[in-house]
Amino acid sequence: MQFIADFHIHSKYSRATSKDMDLDHLAEWAKRKGVNLLGTGDFTHHLWLQELKSCLRPKEKTGLYQYRGVNFILSGEISSIYSQGGKTYRVHNLLMAPSFEVVGEINRMLSFYGNISSDGRPILGLSCFRLAEELFRISDQIMLIPAHIWTPWFSVFGSRSGFDSLEEAFGKYREKITALETGLSSDPAMNWMISALDKFSLVSNSDSHSPSRIGREANVFNCELNYWQIKETLEKKDKSKFLYTIEFFPQEGKYHYDGHRNCKKSFHPKQTKEYNGICPVCKKPLTKGVLNRVNQLADREEGFIPEGAIGYKSLVPLDEIIAEAEGVGKNTKTVARIYLDLVTNIGPELELLDRLSGEELDLKLPEKLSSGIRRVKEKQVELIPGYDGEYGRVKVFQEKENRGEDGQENQLTLF
Repeated sequence: MQFIADFHIHSKYSRATSKDMDLDHLAEWAKRKGVNLLGTGDFTHHLWLQELKSCLRPKEKTGLYQYRGVNFILSGEISSIYSQGGKTYRVHNLLMAPSFEVVGEINRMLSFYGNISSDGRPILGLSCFRLAEELFRISDQIMLIPAHIWTPWFSVFGSRSGFDSLEEAFGKYREKITALETGLSSDPAMNWMISALDKFSLVSNSDSHSPSRIGREANVFNCELNYWQIKETLEKKDKSKFLYTIEFFPQEGKYHYDGHRNCKKSFHPKQTKEYNGICPVCKKPLTKGVLNRVNQLADREEGFIPEGAIGYKSLVPLDEIIAEAEGVGKNTKTVARIYLDLVTNIGPELELLDRLSGEELDLKLPEKLSSGIRRVKEKQVELIPGYDGEYGRVKVFQEKENRGEDGQENQLTLF
């Protein structure tokens, strides 16, 4: 069966997350988005784990769970901060497990390395090598996925905190990594520039901190809805079962370009080189973004597609398209009303953005919204890259298109 999976989210027990990151809201929004399989996030946190155990019901012999018609996979993220070879590293890793029994063993092990109750994403002085060693001592059924691998501050390849290779980080356990998570600021095409990553499936997840962001990046499978089938598909990089990923335009991510947010300076890597990596305003080192770091480690030219590469589609969240068409902010009541009308009366967000043909969009949606979605599919958009923690922007419409001949704002007419 074909399904959409978002493995990496957080609960209300993680820092800087919405209080609505509970099971009821997660299930509700997964349905609105069209996400069939959702990570639980934060299985290391005792209070969240208690809620998961009391509410989730196991799907027999699948290693998955259900709540209110939505499938869940047990997942959590670990923040490792540690010294190795005289340097401090900060790396996030995503974990998935097929049962509460395995999760219990993972949590007992992790508790020896720090306080796993302090936050939904615990910070531990545990190296990537030792984490992998301890996990696979517990069970070979555990999935280990380095998270958002290019983020400057907290990732395996981060410009401020990471390694130059997976071998440096994981040693012999590199071969047991299930997949690599590209993160919002990179897409598969950028990762294809590095031959050392060819072996691995590249997954994309929302890393959502609020329910409405679920599915902003996701993975499309065509296999049995089963933990072990998914694990095998990822490990074998099976193109017949792992169809493609749903991606942000990487420019929209918070760390695509180099720059300084406080100084409002954003630079392409070539410009950074001209400034010798120093901010022209505050004279401090610029935060190197994902594009710069990928180019630093690349051994291929941009545009190279390796054999066996799994494809991807770049989308823009529906609320952003509605907001731009309406000429209002995406967090306004107008956008919320139109969005809810659409997903209630026509279909889930990812179906509208990804699966409906141009003819179906024209038939079911107002002209301007249909046009916006088609433009995104055809990559006919203007991209303003994010940098140093500042989200980028995707402009679907030109400014003049948001006004009629009389100079008034054009409005969408819905149900």
